[in-house]
Amino acid sequence: MIKLSIVIGCGYFIYTKLIENEQLSFSDFYQNLIKNNIFSLKNITFLLIFTILNWISEILKWKKLASFTKKTDLKSAAIQSLSSLTASFITPNRIGEYGAKVLYFEKEKRNKILGLNLVGNFYQMLMTLIFGVFGFSYFVFQHKIEIDFQQIIALLIIGILVITLFFFAVKYFNVSKSYLKKIQTFLKEIPQNINIKVSFFSFLRFVIFSHQFYFLLLVFKVDLSYFDAISAITSVYLIASIIPMLSLFDVVLKGTVAIWVFSFYNLEPLTILSITSIMWILNFVLPAIIGSYFVLTFKPNFAK
Repeated sequence: MIKLSIVIGCGYFIYTKLIENEQLSFSDFYQNLIKNNIFSLKNITFLLIFTILNWISEILKWKKLASFTKKTDLKSAAIQSLSSLTASFITPNRIGEYGAKVLYFEKEKRNKILGLNLVGNFYQMLMTLIFGVFGFSYFVFQHKIEIDFQQIIALLIIGILVITLFFFAVKYFNVSKSYLKKIQTFLKEIPQNINIKVSFFSFLRFVIFSHQFYFLLLVFKVDLSYFDAISAITSVYLIASIIPMLSLFDVVLKGTVAIWVFSFYNLEPLTILSITSIMWILNFVLPAIIGSYFVLTFKPNFAK
């Protein structure tokens, strides 16, 4: 029943976002795709290649991480990655991914699997932050966007206070010290070569899906220089990544952010919404549909 609920829920929400999207009607979306010849063999081939490379990078990253705890082949890593995507589809910031992956491992290894998944997501977020900061800085400088530095300073002060309170709690509560020590020990146990390879796959994945977005800009005949386009794309992913939201509404969030960013280049909202919707379908919906099969065929071993 749980497996069926996950798959049915996932399918229902995908349907509502595609058919009953208030931002972009399905008929307008479809007509825009036809107008820009998105269904040509060349365009579909290139877009699918980007999607496959994107998920191969993610699967190889997870294979490397999971093998630290238990030898994991490519097929197992693919099943775990795709099924966890399906399970996480309707959870904030893809939290369900953590719970889904641990079910494939023995009970005594599940804490490490949670930690390894967190490490993988940390490196992916790090790449988004690094590229995003450079891209957004270039974007802000180029368009002379006014930034409220008082709000930034206020946020920094709040952040410093939170960190200070955190370290104060660590200093005076032995439980926290013990817990942090376990985390520190666990992170030190991860070999350097794993960290390097995981960071490389995270870098590769970011480059792939950002250039898939750039390719779609070319398909929709958007007249932007490469640096302007990449700075805008990395800015969109930076802003969208720091806002907690259900994976289900990822297309809405990125669409809203992308409309604001690309409005500085006088691009039509319909074009940007069409591009973000295609990105969402290719990189989330399609893998989630494939992952649905693995969710339904998953057999939990309660003895674990």
